[in-house]
Amino acid sequence: MKGRTIRRHFRESIKSLGRNGWMTFASISAVTVTLLLVGVFTIIMMNLNKVADDIEKDVEIKVLIDIIADPAEAKAAEATLMEEIKNMPGVAEVVYSSKEQELDLLVDSYGEDLSLFEQSNPLNNVLYVKASEPQQTVDIAKKIEKFDNISEVKYGEEKVGKLFSFLNTSRNVGLVLILGLLFTAIFLISNTIRITIIARRDEIEIMKLVGATNSFVRIPFVIEGMWLGVLGSIVPMTVVSIVYANIFKIIEPKLNGELLQLLDVTPLLYQVNALILVMGILIGVWGSFMSVRKFLKV
Repeated sequence: MKGRTIRRHFRESIKSLGRNGWMTFASISAVTVTLLLVGVFTIIMMNLNKVADDIEKDVEIKVLIDIIADPAEAKAAEATLMEEIKNMPGVAEVVYSSKEQELDLLVDSYGEDLSLFEQSNPLNNVLYVKASEPQQTVDIAKKIEKFDNISEVKYGEEKVGKLFSFLNTSRNVGLVLILGLLFTAIFLISNTIRITIIARRDEIEIMKLVGATNSFVRIPFVIEGMWLGVLGSIVPMTVVSIVYANIFKIIEPKLNGELLQLLDVTPLLYQVNALILVMGILIGVWGSFMSVRKFLKV
């Protein structure tokens, strides 16, 4: 296709947007509203997914080591146990905590009254174990229970199982909702564009009757669909960026140091805005292409 013809198609697509002002406005409005919903929901689901990942990563196994009277024997037993656990498949990290450190944690959490136990500390030395894949936590904990010199293994068996089940269900539900919203967006936008083109069927028929090829007729409408997608994406990208940036600015300082954190403004907004723009263009082009096809057989 010649460059002059391409320029002509672009000029005609832009002129057509102005000539069909109300239908253009209706199409852009449909794109805007739908993509705004998609953008907002995508940001919410991406943050919920991050929260789920953070919760999973915080799950750990607490291994209480047997109290052994002989210090040398106790030290050797702890070293052997630590090495065995480190060499287990799926173990990402093993951290040793002495009974003195454990008592300090209890004092920090429950008050100075517990400092009375400093003279005769009844606590065990502890190993904190994290799995490389959080879903492996239960299996690793059950294997550790079989090792020697173990007093107790704590990992909240029922709670961990329910937590992982809930998080997986939440992810699946979120994925289904996003896909449902995307299909709804495609349906609404493509139907609005179809109505726009139906209103101009006489124009298409005249072009065909005077000898225009299918591609010559179709391309300006496809380019027009692209413009509708681009223009309809501007407001959603702007609103999503401004609102999320301000929410992040307000909430993030309050969550500083907490387990739950929001996704950083960048690259999140770049990713979401790119998704909105690409969706707008693809849906606009696809809707125009499919809608004009039925009028090309004259």
